[in-house]
Amino acid sequence: MRQFQMAVCQLQVSNDKGENIRRAKEMLHQAAEAGSQVAVLPEMFNCPYDNSFFPAFAEEYPKGETLVMLAEAARETGLHIVGGSIPEREGERLYNTSFAFSPEGLLARHRKVHLFDVELASGLSFRESDTLGAGQDITVFDTPMGKFGVAICYDIRFPELSRLMTLQGAEVIVIPAAFNMTTGPAHWEMLLRMRAVDNQVFVVGASPARDARASYVAYGHSMVVEPWGGVIARADEREQIIYAEIDLDRVAEVRRQLPLLKHRRRDLYSLVEVPKV
Repeated sequence: MRQFQMAVCQLQVSNDKGENIRRAKEMLHQAAEAGSQVAVLPEMFNCPYDNSFFPAFAEEYPKGETLVMLAEAARETGLHIVGGSIPEREGERLYNTSFAFSPEGLLARHRKVHLFDVELASGLSFRESDTLGAGQDITVFDTPMGKFGVAICYDIRFPELSRLMTLQGAEVIVIPAAFNMTTGPAHWEMLLRMRAVDNQVFVVGASPARDARASYVAYGHSMVVEPWGGVIARADEREQIIYAEIDLDRVAEVRRQLPLLKHRRRDLYSLVEVPKV
């Protein structure tokens, strides 16, 4: 199946974990009823994006209520689901983790590799490392539709990660993310389109809806970008589901026109000593 419908569920996240889970499941069922084969949820879709909430909302695989819902929703709807991300607990450590499910069960688990520790000139300060550990894996998995890669939010700013997923065969890269009102207007669309053009893949950015009352205000504007860099589906800031028709033959078509991956100078790159920053 080289053509399929992708749904991106831009969920409004609240302080009520049970309501977040219920609403996410409802949106997944809506996506399936609309004819989608794949659905994506946002970063931290069961939990406000705030260090103070992560420990209380964290779950251990496979018994957490959010994880049970994702597995059930995939079975009930037949969807392949990239379950945004949630706070995951393993022993004493917490991670920002995306779980992907097929109707048959768990497909993949990606722990956010690059932690969002920033001090922005706008006054926004955040340190994920105060509560979260960093993942160590490049995450690519197979589906009947094709091969997918997953990264989370800040991960998209590091082109090496997207390139490695591409070299492992990913034709669709999914980015659950919660860009804010400083970084979102400046960089969100630019980064999604850059990674699509760099790697000649589809890139799917899934954000929470905007809540101006939250301690961390998400930008919204979930979108789907095709391998030439065009935006083929776009949300505004409100809660909604957007849909995109994905034709993976487009990946090969673009790569025939501009064979970037074939033209890489690996002989040269391997000789370069990268200075420490």
